[in-house]
Amino acid sequence: MLIQRAAAQDVGILGIGAYRPHRVVGNEEIAERTGRTAEWIERRTGIVERRYAAADETVADMAVEAARKAAADAGVAPGGLDAVVLASMSGLRQTPGSAAEIADRLGTRAAAFDLNAACSGFCYALALAASLVRDGSARHVAVIGSDKMTDIVGAEDPATAILFADGAGAMVVGAQEEGGIGPVVWGSDGSRGELIAHSADWLQYRDDPEIAWPTMRMAGPEVFRWAIEEMPDVARRALAAAGVRPEGLGAFVPHQANLRMIETVVQRLGLPAHVAVARDVVDSGNTSAASIPLAVARLRESGAVGTGDLALLLGFGAGLTWGAQVVRLP
Repeated sequence: MLIQRAAAQDVGILGIGAYRPHRVVGNEEIAERTGRTAEWIERRTGIVERRYAAADETVADMAVEAARKAAADAGVAPGGLDAVVLASMSGLRQTPGSAAEIADRLGTRAAAFDLNAACSGFCYALALAASLVRDGSARHVAVIGSDKMTDIVGAEDPATAILFADGAGAMVVGAQEEGGIGPVVWGSDGSRGELIAHSADWLQYRDDPEIAWPTMRMAGPEVFRWAIEEMPDVARRALAAAGVRPEGLGAFVPHQANLRMIETVVQRLGLPAHVAVARDVVDSGNTSAASIPLAVARLRESGAVGTGDLALLLGFGAGLTWGAQVVRLP
């Protein structure tokens, strides 16, 4: 006897929402505690300012706000969501994950789970959400990237403190007559996992009194070289998988890691001049899993993209992991 299943359907992005914390932190404040100058930080990263969440503001708090805005943009009641997928690397509570709390606060008993693929997390979560809708397992899925990076980086570490910040972005995914989410091109290289990793694990911290509170560390130059050498090919493969030529794009939205990195990848891709390139990192810093939806929201707010435009999303980060897909913007 065959197992019954729902008919396959096309899927797309129905709405987008963003949450940016209120506190704006300029380079001067970062320079004072990292031993760098404000000019050096901007020259090396392209970042002018970033947002910090309040001390009592959590990953879940930010995620709820972004998801509510995305649901409103999609015309979907939050209580009508069938699944909540949270991409995050900065939750401080191991169990339970934050997605179930987020779903509860949105007023739904939807399926809910956390996903940790670091700065690639949103692309991973979007691919999974598309699959849930495509095969009929869910009608509407909230895909959220939310990270409070200030909780997990050392405030005086010049390799990370100058880059990372806080925020949340979300999209609601649902059935759409014209398919709006292309195939994902993704992968990992665990042999280089130590390039972006915590200084110790929880067992080491518990058992060795000499070990300080673990914080995320990064080998910046090595990560920079890896990204500019390998990510252009990932982007090209995502375009090919979607059957889209570069001139058909309206926007390119890479992970907002570092402006120099973004500009180099754009140059190596050879994108046409009309393609809007997300540069949200300048004002938002590196918000990890939140960076891509926040950057998409900024492009829409500025009028740089319009309804129906195709955007190439490209995430990459700790793991090492990467993921890319072409999407149609609502």
